[in-house]
Amino acid sequence: QVHLVESGGGLVQAGGSLELSCAASERTSSRYGMGWFRPAPGQEREFVTAIMWNTGRPYYADSVKGRVTISRDNAANTIYLQMNGLKPEDTGLYFCAAQYYSGTFYYSGDQKYAYWGQGTQVTVSA
Repeated sequence: QVHLVESGGGLVQAGGSLELSCAASERTSSRYGMGWFRPAPGQEREFVTAIMWNTGRPYYADSVKGRVTISRDNAANTIYLQMNGLKPEDTGLYFCAAQYYSGTFYYSGDQKYAYWGQGTQVTVSA
C-alpha cells in the first residue's frame, strides 16, 4: 500500500509560481509512475502531468505545457510540480497519484492510478 502526502499548495496571484510536492511511503518496483490531477468542468479529475519513474520521462497536458515542470527525487520517493505563470483557471485541489504498471504506462488515465493523496489546494487570484 502506497501512501501519498502532498504539500505546497496555497494562494498566489495570477502570473505567480508555486511548487507542489508529493512524498510516497514506498516504491517496490521500477515499473512505477506518479502524476498530478485536478478537477475540471464535466470531469471528476483531469490529467495535469506525470512522470515515468525508471526513465524520468515527463508527460504534460496541453493546457499546462510550457508552464509546469514535473521532477522526481529517487532517494526520497518524492515528486515535485513546479508551476509558473499561474492563471485563475489553474485553481483547484491538486491530487497526487501513483501506479504500478506491467506493460504500458497509461499516464493520463486517472482510473489507472491505484493510489491517491488527499490533495493540496491551489488558488490563483486574478
